[in-house]
Amino acid sequence: MTETTQPLADLHALFGYRDAPAAITWLQRAFGFETTMSYPDEKGGIAHSELRLGDAVVVVFSDHDGYERPPRKGPTMGYGVYLSVPAPDDVDALYARAVDAGATTIWKPESTEWGNYRFRVVDPEGFEWSFGVHRPGEPQDEWTEDEQQAT
Repeated sequence: MTETTQPLADLHALFGYRDAPAAITWLQRAFGFETTMSYPDEKGGIAHSELRLGDAVVVVFSDHDGYERPPRKGPTMGYGVYLSVPAPDDVDALYARAVDAGATTIWKPESTEWGNYRFRVVDPEGFEWSFGVHRPGEPQDEWTEDEQQAT
């Protein structure tokens, strides 16, 4: 018997789309997700699907119940999903793909004062997607006050 080590936890996001089949197609085109699993439901929608981009996995299903979406306050609704990518060129390429697929821009690719290079867009059903080079949860070097003022 082979013993495997699994991390204490993995995080995966769930998205209920009113038109899940169209959303899956859009996520593939806009960000390059690959569908690894998909089960239809009895209403012509999706009961459960899993889409992968690198090590990131999202679960997409059909929203037949009309879940409420929080309203935007200013440019954003204050929550969404963030995916980290290796390099600024990846951020730029994903942003271009997303805009070409019809995403609405919240933030164009830009650097932040905490050292991230990122963008945020809204998909056709109102979910927010952010991509950047910062990897949340990993230790970061402390910035000096001079470095913070220089950005």
